Amino acid sequence: MSAMRRDIGVAALGEARLWLGTPYRHQASLRGVGCDCLGLLRGVWRGLYGVEPEVPPPYSGTWAESAAPGTDPLTEAAARHLVPVPGSLADLAPRAGDVLLFAFRRHLPSRHCAIATGDGAMIHAHDGAVVAEVALTGWWRRHMTGVFRFPDVPSGRRGVAESDLRPGRGAHRDCRVDGEQVDLGAPPWRR
Repeated sequence: MSAMRRDIGVAALGEARLWLGTPYRHQASLRGVGCDCLGLLRGVWRGLYGVEPEVPPPYSGTWAESAAPGTDPLTEAAARHLVPVPGSLADLAPRAGDVLLFAFRRHLPSRHCAIATGDGAMIHAHDGAVVAEVALTGWWRRHMTGVFRFPDVPSGRRGVAESDLRPGRGAHRDCRVDGEQVDLGAPPWRR
């Protein structure tokens, strides 16, 4: 594992831990004020890169059940912006900072996400509670539908990024990091 990959995972976990204790609020993404599982993931992304790659559309608490047949909006968004981890989910040991996706019924799309701690636990937000670190039990593992990693940040670059990472921009991603133009090239999963 490269030092950069390890660093981004550790940084993602550090960002996620800052959200511990944040109350659950559907569609929110404000640390200490409120978030849902996607809001937690969005907040971690902002902590790592400065701005979100796209604005999520409004969604209901039951959006996964009403997704168009054959679609999986959460997994599709993850594939646009994160790096998929290959291999069998049954044999996978998630690393610190990995993004975990879950479906609560086999025939439905993914509808929950969390950040792995790398030691058999995860950080997530769920209705009726606060953002918490919980064991990644067998129940969660059976419902896991995907594992992704945050993309690497250009060498030596961290900080506020003014980026345009919207889908449809083409094969590259333009970004301003600390006021300097940076071309991140093709997304890592397309290289």
